[in-house]
Amino acid sequence: MWRRLSVLDLIRIGLLALGLVFVATGLLPWRDAVESLADIGPLLIFLVAIIVLAELTKEAQVFDAIAARMAVLGRGNYTALFFLCTAFASFVTIFLNLDTTAVLLTPVMLALAPRARIAALPLAMTTIWLANTASLLLPVSNLTNLLSMEKLGLDAQGFAARMWAPQLASIAVTMAFLWVFFWRRGERRDLRYTPPVLEPVADRVLFGAASAGCLLFIALLLLKAHVAVAATAAAVLVVLAFLLRARGRLTWSLIPWQLVVFVTGLFLVVPTLSAHGLDALMTWMIGTEGDPYRAAAVGAGLSNAINNLPAYQAVAQVIPAADQDHLLALLVGTNVGTVITPWASLATLLWFESCRRHDVAVPLRRFLLTGAGLAVTGLLATVWALVTFG
Repeated sequence: MWRRLSVLDLIRIGLLALGLVFVATGLLPWRDAVESLADIGPLLIFLVAIIVLAELTKEAQVFDAIAARMAVLGRGNYTALFFLCTAFASFVTIFLNLDTTAVLLTPVMLALAPRARIAALPLAMTTIWLANTASLLLPVSNLTNLLSMEKLGLDAQGFAARMWAPQLASIAVTMAFLWVFFWRRGERRDLRYTPPVLEPVADRVLFGAASAGCLLFIALLLLKAHVAVAATAAAVLVVLAFLLRARGRLTWSLIPWQLVVFVTGLFLVVPTLSAHGLDALMTWMIGTEGDPYRAAAVGAGLSNAINNLPAYQAVAQVIPAADQDHLLALLVGTNVGTVITPWASLATLLWFESCRRHDVAVPLRRFLLTGAGLAVTGLLATVWALVTFG
């Protein structure tokens, strides 16, 4: 079994093991550990449910059908396809979580590339950049958003009311960078692409059930249902359809145990470190004057150095709950700013693996430099929108 685990899996298990050691040695008191894990119970339920929903939606060919129809709708025009792809990736990220975009939408788009004779790299960069930068609008869009909800004291509608302008700003900047560095004719070289031939879905019942499950999830969010309840209800609907039509596709591999292990370990390790000096370091880094640009910059810098989840947890510990602007600016940094290094977010790490499996070469120097430009420009525009309109 150990031979089948990736390096990333071993790191996740190691993080959980370290957290358990902290509890066993008393560095993290038992009561604090129980409270910390109780806080993430609903979060873990949401994570499992939304990943199962997304995986089965992909199995039902919903993403494939939408991607193929987008290419047909574009009629060979790259500009039209660009707007359709960015809209699709943004929509999936906002409503179905950034990991869905990075892990499930990326292979769909890469499989579309040879069918329509489209360059794969522009499609791949669209999915990963928008997986990160389009994850500001709703709590479900990004795990960091969900981590912030209790401290912010906002429901989904209140969160969206504060973040709609920053979200528009970050998507606009991302689209500009995508066009200039990957989509314009000088980068892609082809004048037009070949619209693919549409293929019928394998099982219309599963396709309809998965589509209904996604719509149910969105509807329940709009009705102010808890994200864990909404995701679970939608996932149950789709799982029941697969039980009736394709029971063999329901395997234990659908359960995202890696994320569960990582998040659980994170909520044991970060509180321990915070109680033993990390809080003081974070306070020094973000300052006491409450500058939102500085909070965003620190969040982005730490995310690209270690990963956005521990970065958010570490910094959020020292920001008062009453300081919503500071906390939201930190979210901007840990969401929009995570486009430079491959390990800045879990979604990016998984995206690189997907590109490798599809033999899509990602020039690392180009990835780093264009990502750095997007991160700086995106942070400035997004924090400005937060301060001005939020």
